[in-house]
Amino acid sequence: MRQAFNVLRGRRFAGLLVMLCLSAASLAAPLPETGANPHEGVASCATSVCHGKVSEDESAPVWLNEYRIWLRNDYHSRAYRTLQTEQSEAIARKLGLPSAAGAKICLDCHADNVATEARGRRFQISDGVGCEACHGGAGQWLESHAEAGTSHADNLAKGMYPTEQPLERARLCLSCHLGTKDKFATHQIMGAGHPRLAFELETFTVNQPAHYEVDADYRERKPAIASVNMWLAGLAVTGQQTLELLQEDWFTQQSLMPELSFYQCHACHHPMNDLRWSPEGTPPGTVRLNDASLLVLAEVLDVLGSGDAATLRSGIQQLHQASLNSRGAVVTQAKSLAARLDPIARQVSAGSYGADDMRRLRAGLLQRAAAGRFRHFTAAEQVFLAVETLAISIGDADQLESLLDAWFKSVEDENTFVPQQFAVRANQVLGGL
Repeated sequence: MRQAFNVLRGRRFAGLLVMLCLSAASLAAPLPETGANPHEGVASCATSVCHGKVSEDESAPVWLNEYRIWLRNDYHSRAYRTLQTEQSEAIARKLGLPSAAGAKICLDCHADNVATEARGRRFQISDGVGCEACHGGAGQWLESHAEAGTSHADNLAKGMYPTEQPLERARLCLSCHLGTKDKFATHQIMGAGHPRLAFELETFTVNQPAHYEVDADYRERKPAIASVNMWLAGLAVTGQQTLELLQEDWFTQQSLMPELSFYQCHACHHPMNDLRWSPEGTPPGTVRLNDASLLVLAEVLDVLGSGDAATLRSGIQQLHQASLNSRGAVVTQAKSLAARLDPIARQVSAGSYGADDMRRLRAGLLQRAAAGRFRHFTAAEQVFLAVETLAISIGDADQLESLLDAWFKSVEDENTFVPQQFAVRANQVLGGL
């Protein structure tokens, strides 16, 4: 995992976000899997006169070797092949499925699993998570997007997905890395052997092999999103989608055992002699809903001096209280809290953050981590990634590398996580600022 973070070391994010005027239409963009446009398949982008050149074309406004970057270096291109491994087949057998590579619950996130009638002539499910899984079905814009005079707005009007917008990118990525009303990695799937889903938008974005460059030409066509804004967008949308999922059948279906994937995994998955209860709104012996993204967002708002911090904290407290009563009470509170979170998400993702703001955010998160505020692994994981992202954006990550490396070791393995050690290491990083 740390090897992946090392990719971040050489990256610097210049410039601040220009305030975005996001239209209601763009905010309501349908996810690529549900859009009306046909998906023509990766082969439609792969020729040498399109995005399949051997190397970057310096004379073009885009690289034109994007297909080869995806094919050679991007794990999304290997997503379908993962379903053919022995580990995946073992999971399928435990779930009573004939095969992982033929099961909808697997293909929905390991491939561009659009409806049969939406698949073009060159579409192949075995291509995995290809171009159109992120950029939207190309049926209406495949030819026109390369024509002279075509603007990005023209492409969006024809169904291209707005990945350059932070909230929309977060919603897209989290549709698989968290779930939607139609697809979700349940506790049963994880019990059969699927790894726990972990995600942080900015870290995952940067660690993907880049297939574009934010240069002058890019800035003419699209907004250049600052790293801190992408991080905050991911944090807020993760909270939103968690609350939305709590209102869906995944959580509301009546059974003796609730859907445990909504709860803190490590509230149960730790040795019984390692008592971790803390007075955070639920009594000893109860299992706490996974509030990591909401908890960290509340701390961020507090550092920024936003009055929404107290409102969000109160809403989180009420959500946990509701979880002690009934599923219906959770649904009611999740709906109420999600409505309050929507304007917060728009505000933090579109804010302008200078170096002083980022230093204040970093110091504030470290102070809270050192004080033991993040006792659950999922929250600690998010805080570490946030501080690292901020250090890279500020430009002093190299100077803090040894301290960050030592702190990382406290969250490197979820099975050996010790909250007190996480707090001690956070205090050491704080002292090195």
